[in-house]
Order: sequence, then structure tokens, then C-alpha cells
Amino acid sequence: QVQLVESGGGLVQAGGSLRLSCAASGRTISGYAMGWFLQSPGKEREFVAAITGSGVWIDYADSVKGRFTISRDNAKNTVYLQMNSLKPEDTAVYYCARGRDWGVRRSAGGYDYWGQGTQVTVSS
Repeated sequence: QVQLVESGGGLVQAGGSLRLSCAASGRTISGYAMGWFLQSPGKEREFVAAITGSGVWIDYADSVKGRFTISRDNAKNTVYLQMNSLKPEDTAVYYCARGRDWGVRRSAGGYDYWGQGTQVTVSS
């Protein structure tokens, strides 16, 4: 079993920044892709970013390219999402997830362990 705990969410004004962290326990995340997803009320969970187990390959949703940066520290069993130039439409609950293998996936089905989520609210 892998437990994932997100932190770092909060309320920020448009144009501001937040850094989300996802700390894993139970088993190592090394060798597995890690992803971030968001979910707004009444909508399906959406892909935000993913990073391979080695950290070499990274994928971003078009809506966050150039603004968000995903990274990982396998020694700390932690994944990060640096969010800059935040917009009100970024408001959502953000979830981290561990991939079923080393490759990045945009589909939620490609991930087998999920955190409980952290709320990000961007005011205009």
C-alpha cells in the first residue's frame, strides 16, 4: 500500500503562486510515474501534469504549460507542483497519484494510488 498526502493548497490572488507537495509513505515512488490532477465541482478529474519515475520525461496539460512545473525528489519520496501565474480558472481540488508503471499517462486510469486532495482557490 502507498499513502499519498498532498499539502500546500490555499487561497491566493490571481497572478500569485503556490507550491503543492505530495508526500508518499508505505512504499517508495521511485521507478513509478507520478501525476497531478484537478477536479472542479460537477466536473470530471482532469490531467494537470505527470513525471516519469526517473524524472526525465514530463507532460503538461496545455492549460498549465509555461505556468506550472512538476518535479520530484525520490530520496524524499515526494512530488511537487509549482504553480505560478495562477488564474481563477485554476481553482479546484488538486490530487496527486502514483502511476501503475514508469510511464506518464494523461488518463486517471493509469494511476493506482491517490491522495485525498488539497483545495486551491484563486481569487480574481
